[in-house]
Amino acid sequence: MLYRNDIYQKIYKQFHPLRSFFLLIIIIILPGTPFLRTPYPLFASTIHNAPKTGDISTNAAVVTYHNDPSRSGLNANESILTTGNVNSSQFGKRVTYPVDGQVYTQPLFLPHVRINKNIHNVVFVATEHDSVYAFDADQTVAIAPLWKTSFLSSRVTTVPAIDLFQQYSNKDISPEIGITGTPVIDPTTDILYVDTMTKENGGQYAHQLHALDIKTGSEKPGSPITIQARISGTGDGTSSGKVSFNAGIENQRSALLLSRGVVYVSWASFSDTGPYHGWLIGYIYNGRALHQVTTDVYNVTPNGQEGGIWMSGAGPAADTNGNIYFITGNGTFDLTTGGLDAGDSIIKLNTQKELSLADYFTPFNQACLSAADKDLGSGSPLLLPDQINTPHPHLMIGGGKEGRIYVINRDNMGHYINDPKLVCDTPEENLTSIDKVLQELPPYTIGRQFSTPAYWTSPDGQWVYISGMNDNLKAFQLSNDTLAPDPTSETPEIFQFPGVIPSISSNRNISDTGIVWIISPPSVCFYMGCNPYGPGILRAYDATNLGNELYNSVQNSSRDGLDSYVKFSVPTIANGKVFVGTLTGLSIYGLLNH
Repeated sequence: MLYRNDIYQKIYKQFHPLRSFFLLIIIIILPGTPFLRTPYPLFASTIHNAPKTGDISTNAAVVTYHNDPSRSGLNANESILTTGNVNSSQFGKRVTYPVDGQVYTQPLFLPHVRINKNIHNVVFVATEHDSVYAFDADQTVAIAPLWKTSFLSSRVTTVPAIDLFQQYSNKDISPEIGITGTPVIDPTTDILYVDTMTKENGGQYAHQLHALDIKTGSEKPGSPITIQARISGTGDGTSSGKVSFNAGIENQRSALLLSRGVVYVSWASFSDTGPYHGWLIGYIYNGRALHQVTTDVYNVTPNGQEGGIWMSGAGPAADTNGNIYFITGNGTFDLTTGGLDAGDSIIKLNTQKELSLADYFTPFNQACLSAADKDLGSGSPLLLPDQINTPHPHLMIGGGKEGRIYVINRDNMGHYINDPKLVCDTPEENLTSIDKVLQELPPYTIGRQFSTPAYWTSPDGQWVYISGMNDNLKAFQLSNDTLAPDPTSETPEIFQFPGVIPSISSNRNISDTGIVWIISPPSVCFYMGCNPYGPGILRAYDATNLGNELYNSVQNSSRDGLDSYVKFSVPTIANGKVFVGTLTGLSIYGLLNH
């Protein structure tokens, strides 16, 4: 394990006699150094290895969950798809690539990648069978993958679901567990980072972080690293005053985050099978090996229990200053009494020297939420762009299973306010005036939230799109640091559990290019699982009016239909294509004659 400064020292010692010269050059180019604080959205906009052509949308890359570390869900550089050509006559399924396992991850896209001496627009997808694929995104027939990397062998297998979901007959993910959290790509180093879960030598469980060369799928030197962590604490599973990471208990559900050269990986549980804790751990690749950053280990409940970071598959968010934000699930909470446990809270971590609590918000009814399994951690944070001419330029949107929507000042998040009158399941619990946040819309403004909101700016203002289970997808206008109390538009359809996760494509803020994309679940979808109860449906709506559905994949089901549905699935939109993962493959949609 290394501290950040240790990495620079090890590099320095390799060069003599021109140490100073080489050290300066390496520090300038090494991702994550203080000298290179380029905002991550710029990384995501890199066009790779070749000049632009007329077939490539500017800034087309999608290298992380929900498009950027703010988790906006927005690709504002989509110049091909518009509200005028996304319809069943001009738009549809172009190809489906078969894969070897279920796709719980969001597909990632990088244009102009040189593979085997040729330039390709590449879509990357990871499966529960512990495989990562790179496919040519422009094909109309299912040719062989550009490369495929499997992390299995004769003595290393995926983890049978029956091993992990001990409390439930209806498994959350079944029949196997492999890669669940969405990988992240660093296009400045040509590395894809992915966490795998495996069963080794017939019984030992392991999580490993891999660094893959995006051009070949090969492991980079010094990859992978086995996940291990041990901190001081008295919480669940403690031994000799230490809480240790337990690979057989922890579920790497959330997407990975890359911020300032550090890859952050987070964990929760398999359907609350304990003893477990929420973990967030940082890793850095120095060109020779992956290392855990010693100071970048955070446990949500070191002296308590639970507090998983799962967020329905979303990833922790990061701002341009490197602060990290995430929402925790049911668990011990004692921050107001000098403790360290932060269940059912929205957390802000400082990363300047070590992962440390910088600020937080915890609902006044936290104890009620935890007792009723209405955890805040089913939702995930959306960091809004800096607001202009307002007293609160740094805003965040969040919510969970209670269906409230919180607008939070990231510079003063509100902490926890005790309500001595609170009795669970009484009108007192429905109050919105106790929490010290900028705005709080009441319970069940939306259905229970198992999704990440999305954001778009149109010529008419700023919009936030939010979904809940057994509810419509809704658009709320943002103005003067607050959301309109009622949606300005909503979909005609009501979506069953788990609701939908919106993604948006547009050509900047031009109104006739704004499209909201979702993958809707089957009409029958049980709380613990949706399969095999029916396929999902890819849907597209006019972002200025969700009542106007532009397209869905059952309008021409024989051509466009999906064969299955994966819970919490997210469409990826880039370069005129829409990428959808299913239980069996990757389907690519686009203009039929383009």
